[in-house]
Amino acid sequence: MSLFWRIFALNAVVLGSATALLLWAPVTVSVPVVLTEALILVGGLVVMLVANAALLRIGLAPLDRLTRLMATVDLLRPGQRLPEGGRGETAELIRTFNAMLDRLEQERASSSARALFAQEAERRRIAQELHDEVGQSMTAILLSLERAADEADEPLRGELRQVQEITRGSLDEVRRLARRLRPGVLEDLGLVSALTSLTSEFSTHTGLRVVRRFESGLPVLDQQRELVLYRVAQEALTNAARHAEARQVEVSLHHTGEAVVLAVADDGRGTGAAREGAGIRGMRERALLIRATLDVTSQPHAGTTVRLTVPLLRKQP
Repeated sequence: MSLFWRIFALNAVVLGSATALLLWAPVTVSVPVVLTEALILVGGLVVMLVANAALLRIGLAPLDRLTRLMATVDLLRPGQRLPEGGRGETAELIRTFNAMLDRLEQERASSSARALFAQEAERRRIAQELHDEVGQSMTAILLSLERAADEADEPLRGELRQVQEITRGSLDEVRRLARRLRPGVLEDLGLVSALTSLTSEFSTHTGLRVVRRFESGLPVLDQQRELVLYRVAQEALTNAARHAEARQVEVSLHHTGEAVVLAVADDGRGTGAAREGAGIRGMRERALLIRATLDVTSQPHAGTTVRLTVPLLRKQP
């Protein structure tokens, strides 16, 4: 039954019931109207309006659910759907909306994959240029400064040594940036070694205490899954250092059932509700690439926890 005829039927039931009551009820209307008769008529009108409102609420409930979902749906949290039971225009509208969400999620995942792959390629290019061009140039400057300092007299020698130390520090920073842009240890030694190196460098650079809990015997992951896990850990650590005001961060990696779970928890101030900034949304974009689930929980004065659950690839029979 279409929505029009459904509403028409509901109103017909209410008006028909009211007409039947007027026909068979022992009630008459005087002229002028008596107070008792007026009260009876007003009461009947109120009953009809309440009954009509209740029936319309029941009939339009699927549209209310659809409206609420449309107002809150987020393509970065896939899987939000309405039940498709029933017939008629409302059920068809819900099925069409769910199909649209399927299509939009697939398109969003495809476009995000292209953007992130291009981003990773650009990261590798910039890291290579930093290492080959800037790094070599600064190394040459360091050698020239060392020769000049050896041949110079005081106090010029001391000043050249200071410039040499500044240049050496800048070279170390360039190398650190290149490693962050392109985690070569991830490709060479695997995920656990890459996370160990990342957390050690993070602790040294920020002064925060990092506790590592990496389970042994983790299943082998493909390169894309390892890269997503590494980038999510990197972003979570960066957020903890910038915004959490934390003293300690715990990074854990373990295997449960058919998934590998990464958790990054800090003891910072928390927010009560995790803010969906660019960093968190970027992590959600990466999670979509491998059909992983990202959960971010934050409690006031209890810290923030980022948990990424990565499903394992099923072996083909």
